[in-house]
Formats: sequence, C-alpha cells, structure tokens
Amino acid sequence: MRFGLLGTGPWALRTHGPALVRHPDAELVGVWGRRPEAAAELAGQLGARVYADPDALFADCDAVALALPPDVQAPLAVRAAEAGCHLLLDKPVATTAQGARELAEAADRAGVASVVFFTLRFASVPAAWIEEQTAAGGWLTGRAEWFSPVFGGGDSPYAASPWRRQRGALWDIGPHALSLLLPPLGDVADLGEVRAARGPGDTVHLLLRHVSGASSTVTVSHTMPPQAASVTAELRGTAGIAALPDRETGDPATAFLGAVDALRAAAGGGPSHPCDVHFGRRVTDILVAVEEALDTHR
Repeated sequence: MRFGLLGTGPWALRTHGPALVRHPDAELVGVWGRRPEAAAELAGQLGARVYADPDALFADCDAVALALPPDVQAPLAVRAAEAGCHLLLDKPVATTAQGARELAEAADRAGVASVVFFTLRFASVPAAWIEEQTAAGGWLTGRAEWFSPVFGGGDSPYAASPWRRQRGALWDIGPHALSLLLPPLGDVADLGEVRAARGPGDTVHLLLRHVSGASSTVTVSHTMPPQAASVTAELRGTAGIAALPDRETGDPATAFLGAVDALRAAAGGGPSHPCDVHFGRRVTDILVAVEEALDTHR
C-alpha cells in the first residue's frame, strides 16, 4: 500500500514516518507539510519525496497517514477521500461535530477504508485488555484517569503544540480515555446528560451514562507534575474488578504498525475496523457535549 504522510511535527517524526518506513507491506511515497522546509527535512530523513501540493500527493498514493492538528486534518482528509485515498487518521478526527460529520460522510461517499490511531487500541497489552473486558460484559461502573505532565513540568516534545495548548487534555488524551471505556461499557446513552467540571489547569472531570446501563467517570489532565503522573482504568461488575495493566512505555511506532495492518485489512475487503472514522466521529460528538456541559456548568 502506497502511503502519503501529511504532517511534520514530533508525532510524524517519531511515530508515523518511522512505522511507514519499517512496515514490510507499506511504501512511503512522499511527505507534505504546512512548513515546506520542515517537510523537505523530514522527507529527506525518511528517504521519501517532498510534495508542495497535497493533492499531487493524493494522486500518487493508495492511502494517507495524517499527523496534523485535528481541524487541519479534517478538511485535508475529506480531499484525500475524494481523491480515492484510504485514511489513517489521528485522534481526534476533528474538534467540531460538523467537521467530524463531513469527514465521515466523505469517506462513505468515496467508499474508502478508515482507521483512527487511538494508540491504546493498537498497543498489544491494553488492546488485549479491552478485548477481554468487552467479551466478559456485565460491567456496572468504570473509570479512566490520565494524569499527564505535558504542561506540568515534564520534558515533553508536545508541550509546545499550539493546538494542545488551546484545546488541552480533554481533546488530546480524552479520546484515549473514551477508547478504553466505550467498548466494554457501550456508547454514551444521551449526550444531553453528560456532566463535566473543570479542575486545576486543563484538568477536566466527566460523568457519563452508557447504553448498557453502566456509568463511568473520566479525569484527564496535562498539568500534573511528573511525580503525580499516571494512567489508570478500572471496571467493576459481575466479573469482579478489572484494572488496566501498567501502560506500555514502548515505541508508539510499533502500535502504529498495527494500525497500518488494520487499514490494509479493511481496504482489502475486510470488515470496517472498530476504530474507523465513525467511531472517531462519535468520540468528537461526546467531547463536544462535554464542552457544552462545561460552558453551561452542567
């Protein structure tokens, strides 16, 4: 599968690009970025061609991998779908309900496959845990807590990201937390019932009710000091208590290889992956509802 890479930031440099070069059944055709100099530098490091025009890159590819801010990603992904490219998207797919809807509709019209790279859904240990708990069923409550030091004094390459600074942990790691809880607990039952509250910095607390009847809480923050950082998730129900194993600290590019496999399988006639653009759209809809709850103090 011939891929084009859109984006030149740390995620493209550390994850998307190296994985596409490593994958035995993928060919990295070229790189496009909003900063031509950065695109040329990254393309040179990856042994690919730099493209000045994203549409020219779409024309030379079977698929595109996007490592861009969400509201830059969405309209470019629509254009890629219209050009017949399969979509390997980053989360969140957009930060507006309209942007996510337009992207999902474009993928459907074009008949292209899509996968959204929710990292934990493609990393072996958490992916196996999610699959096991989803099969077990009978869960009554769940919680997910992601305390990150990106803005709290940690040495993170993502601390300078303008869109993360603007949107905060809710939009950056909120999708990861939802990707853990939605498979075993089911979709959020009523977006109008979502409750949320702000904490220190960009900390946000969520309270959700699911179609299964279960309830869950989510807390996300990028403003924790490094000594207080952690990622945890837990389910309680008829099967007892299930806690997410310690998060893997390995190379996220390895997880991205699994996302490439998933896209190839869907594009080759297999079923849609659970983390397709429609799941990505639903996550955006939930996070939009959270923002509305925060704005109305609901």
